[in-house]
Amino acid sequence: MANNEKSGIEIIESAEALQQELGKAESFFNQNKNILYIAAGVIIAAVAGILGYKYFINQQNQEAEVSMYDSVYYFESDSLNLALQGTGGNAGLLEVAENYGSAPAGNLAKFYVGVAYMKQGKFDDAINYLSDFSADDIILQGRAYALIGDAYMEKGDANTAISYYEKAANYKPNKQITPGYLMKLATANEEAGNTAAAIDAYTEIVDNYSTSREYLAATKYKSKLEAQAGN
Repeated sequence: MANNEKSGIEIIESAEALQQELGKAESFFNQNKNILYIAAGVIIAAVAGILGYKYFINQQNQEAEVSMYDSVYYFESDSLNLALQGTGGNAGLLEVAENYGSAPAGNLAKFYVGVAYMKQGKFDDAINYLSDFSADDIILQGRAYALIGDAYMEKGDANTAISYYEKAANYKPNKQITPGYLMKLATANEEAGNTAAAIDAYTEIVDNYSTSREYLAATKYKSKLEAQAGN
C-alpha cells in the first residue's frame, strides 16, 4: 500500500493497530461527548414519546369503545336523541366524539354523530362532524364525503355538493359503491346546469360499471341528456 493506513482486516489482526483505533474512538468521544449525550437523549425522548402516545391512544380507544356501546345500539334503533346525548351514566356519541376524538372509536363516533344529524335534518351540524371524520377504509370515508354532498344538496348548494361527490367517487373506486356516488354526482351537475359534466358521470357508469344496478338508469339519463344537448 502507498500509505501507512491499515485496512479493516489488518486492524482486526493487529493488536497494536486495534489499540490505536480504539484510542481514536475514545478521543473522539471525549471531544464530542456533550453532543453525543444530547443526541442520545433526544433519540430516547422521541422513542419514549412515540411509545407513550401509542399507549395513550390505545387506552383512549378502549374507553371510547366501552362508552359508546349503548349509544350505537340506540343509533341503530333510530333513537337518535338517546344516541347523541346518552342515558343515565352512559356517554352519548357527542361526548365520546368530544372526549376521545383522537382515538379510532372516538373518530368513528364523529361519523355516527354526522349521520344522526343528517337524519334529523341538522345539515350544518352534520357537515361539521362528517368533515372532522377521517378514515382510510374502503367504505366509511367515501360515505362521509357523499353524506356531506347530500347535506349541501339539502341546503340548495349543488356546486359545493359536486366537489364532495367527486371526492366520494374518486375515493378507492369499486364496483359496489362508486356507481352510486357517480349517480349523485351526475344529479348534482344536472341541478347546477352542468349538462356536459352530468353526461360524463353517467358515461363513466355505462363504460366502467356495466354490472351495477345503476347501469340501466345511467344509460337512460345519459341518452336523455345527449338528446337534449343535440349530441
